[in-house]
Amino acid sequence: MTEAEFIKELKLKSTSAYSKLLNDFQQKVFATCISFVPNKEDAEDIAQEVFVEVFRSIIKFKGDSKLSTWIYRITTNKCLEFIRKKSTKKRFAFLQSITGNAIPFDKTNYFTDIKHPGILLENKELSITLFKAIDSLPDSQRVVFTLHKVDGKSYQEITEITQRSLSSVESIMFRAKKNLQNILEYYYKNEV
Repeated sequence: MTEAEFIKELKLKSTSAYSKLLNDFQQKVFATCISFVPNKEDAEDIAQEVFVEVFRSIIKFKGDSKLSTWIYRITTNKCLEFIRKKSTKKRFAFLQSITGNAIPFDKTNYFTDIKHPGILLENKELSITLFKAIDSLPDSQRVVFTLHKVDGKSYQEITEITQRSLSSVESIMFRAKKNLQNILEYYYKNEV
């Protein structure tokens, strides 16, 4: 079955096409989610949201890109949306506590409970520091860095997913590396 035929089946809401889509992309989407949000349960929830969005929006898919590129675009957007919501909730709770109208919220640091399957116990502290540094990057840098360095995507794949030019992706990656270097340098100078 060609990709065009497969997309047509998805648009017709074929259960076998949906099963094939899940079989083909479930692990890939989860791997990308856990690269952005290194917590297994949250990554699973986001991956589920991705497929709900894919199923709901497939009818609008025009085929301007490959299906996989479109799915990765949805995945990165859902991950960033999750991270933004998490940050907003923390800021709101902080403001509530300052004004004295504090509402109970989970005060644990999100990245202290990393459950990324690839992280070994002895590297957990280093990994927490690295994920915190990546999380502090601007969205565009976080996306490009994570897709390339954590997910192993090529620059060409990233240009398709982010809909940016190759030179733009390279420039963003350069700035991301420089910012991470500065963040980590500052962190280790202040920790010692």
